[in-house]
Amino acid sequence: MLGGQMLAQQSCGKCFGLSTRTAPPAFRSARSRGFIAGASNTSASVVALYSAKLGKCWLVGAGPGPADYLTMKAVRLLQTADVVVYDDLGSQDALGFLSPATELVYVGKRGGRESITQPQINELLVARCAEGRNVVRLKGGCPSVFSRLASEVAALRAAGIPYELVPGVSSALAAPLFAGFPLTHVTLSPSFTVLSGHDPDSIDWGALARLPTLVLLMAGRGLGEIATRLQDTGWPTDTPVVVIRAAGLSQQQVWYSRLDRVKTDTANVESLSPCVVVIGRVAEFTDG
Repeated sequence: MLGGQMLAQQSCGKCFGLSTRTAPPAFRSARSRGFIAGASNTSASVVALYSAKLGKCWLVGAGPGPADYLTMKAVRLLQTADVVVYDDLGSQDALGFLSPATELVYVGKRGGRESITQPQINELLVARCAEGRNVVRLKGGCPSVFSRLASEVAALRAAGIPYELVPGVSSALAAPLFAGFPLTHVTLSPSFTVLSGHDPDSIDWGALARLPTLVLLMAGRGLGEIATRLQDTGWPTDTPVVVIRAAGLSQQQVWYSRLDRVKTDTANVESLSPCVVVIGRVAEFTDG
């Protein structure tokens, strides 16, 4: 449950779905009217609770983490937001641009940890905008890439809430540069394909056999299985693999490997998350 009633905490010590600053009167009045975000509340019924002018929601990309890679528009929106609803951002730099009066709500998710559900996040965005407040939904990387953007947009549309999509720098594009090589090359990589490695069973690996370059997000836990699947479908065992963990951050780590060795090369790493994995001959361009 949201609205101050969710007490479970992430292992990192942040309450998910709760403001880390004092909730304003409008938020408290929503609670007193009986609204708790969740599957039992439709977006339309949330909006019906309020007669004031609707706020607006900006769905904003925070880039790979450091403030240097925020867009100027993202900074302007953060400086003027009434509410910021944010994910695991890698770095907290973006939050340094907020006004002290801004309500800050953490909704990050990590595999294997208890966290707020996507329907609850959707209702949270609708509820804050229905109070007439301007909301920045801050997402790591770019909202267009594996960020559950469609679900949140659908909820805002259903409630009649105005919204705007603000691009950010995707880690899928930035991580290879941080590791010292481009994604495209006139001969080695005339194209690239971005995939989620979260569920290897959901991917048709045979369909990828002729592609020059793969970029996988959320592939840390399944990296060994992914390497095996690719070799089983005809990828050469010596195909270069580069794993970039915490891309662009001070704790960035990079492993330069190949399909038949990458599982062994990363075996002693407690966790590769968050990481970007690039597979293909274009990684030979680096001198790593």
